[in-house]
Amino acid sequence: MANSKKKSTKPKSPTLKNQIKSLNEELKDEKDKFLRLFAEFENFRKRTAKERLDLFKSASSELMTALIPVADDMDRAFAEFKKSENENLIKGFELIYNKLNDTLKANGLTVIVVNKGDVFDSEKHEAITQIKATDKKMVGKIVDVIETGYSLGEKILRYPKVVVAN
Repeated sequence: MANSKKKSTKPKSPTLKNQIKSLNEELKDEKDKFLRLFAEFENFRKRTAKERLDLFKSASSELMTALIPVADDMDRAFAEFKKSENENLIKGFELIYNKLNDTLKANGLTVIVVNKGDVFDSEKHEAITQIKATDKKMVGKIVDVIETGYSLGEKILRYPKVVVAN
């Protein structure tokens, strides 16, 4: 009967320290999950905002590209109206012409300024043809501007078409 004391088969209940440690680990895991979820949501929000902005830009770009030939026609028509002797006709067309150009500018469309004598740059200009230079100083320079170029922000929608001296 030396073994009168029975060993307890009950599992020991967790001590208070072990419970606190366990709860702190769970809290840490939940905080980590929360931070990751929050970061993921922020990335999603930023990505969708950027995609929306890109969509508006591309839609604006397509519209501006479609309006460039209209602007060209207006330039040609205005040049012809200036030859007219009817001042009221010229003033009326000039109002419409200015309104269209102001609207295009307000929406970001800008004319790429190219002058005769500027150095030809294949990154900014489209050479339609080359002619023989009459002066050595004109080699590699723009002799004539055939068609105006346009850009929308940093993006070139249509390159200016030029004649280059060779």
